Amino acid sequence: MTEPMPDSGTDLPFDQESAAQAEGAASEAAAGAREAHAQHPSTADGTERTVVHLLRHGEVHNPDRILYGRLPDFHLSDLGRQMAQVVAEHLADADLALVVHSPLERTAETAAPTLKHHGLTAVVDPRIIEAGNKFEGRRFRKRLLLDPRRWWWVRDPTKPTWGEPYRGIGKRMMAAVEDARDHARGREALVVSHQLPIWTLRSVLERRPLWHDPRRRQCNLASLTSVTFVGDRVTDVTYSEPAAHLYAHAVTTPGA
Repeated sequence: MTEPMPDSGTDLPFDQESAAQAEGAASEAAAGAREAHAQHPSTADGTERTVVHLLRHGEVHNPDRILYGRLPDFHLSDLGRQMAQVVAEHLADADLALVVHSPLERTAETAAPTLKHHGLTAVVDPRIIEAGNKFEGRRFRKRLLLDPRRWWWVRDPTKPTWGEPYRGIGKRMMAAVEDARDHARGREALVVSHQLPIWTLRSVLERRPLWHDPRRRQCNLASLTSVTFVGDRVTDVTYSEPAAHLYAHAVTTPGA
């Protein structure tokens, strides 16, 4: 029987948490976000409306089912390129002032059609890269978690102890999104990132516990999580799936 692939190419599947652990992880990430906000004060007058769209990259070509994380040379599949084109068409009338992507190829390739349509030059921001992970580069198999040498890594999934802490993810993503907002004041910005960083930021903004089953994230391939600001204040967070009609052809459809 084929084992399910972790959703984002970096996560490990765990089934349960305690409410106390989840609340603690959420508090840590929220504290990181508040710290980032304090370090990036704004001089805006508080009346303009700005939208920052967080776009998850399209499907990745990964036939060997590697936990690819931050590894280079993982590119979009043919279907992933179709997804990127669909998003570009969806955003054709958006008033984009800025397109930012992470240093990884799959986000650059996802951003490319939108950049071309709007005549913009890409900005690469390392703060929106995929989460760090000690299992990176390994093929996902159930026995990966049964190896006693790695038990210490997975002792606390609420932090998580095998990868980058939620606090750090929340802090860097908030700082990057606020910088994108400041650049695009009164207009729109597109930030092309990865599932776990996008979901962590959304969870912080919506004050939701951070530890969860990765398969239940609402952050599917080539989806948009759009954050609306009035001045510096977040007034709305919405979610959409422009490429949903292509999911039936994907190898996996995370976050369904």
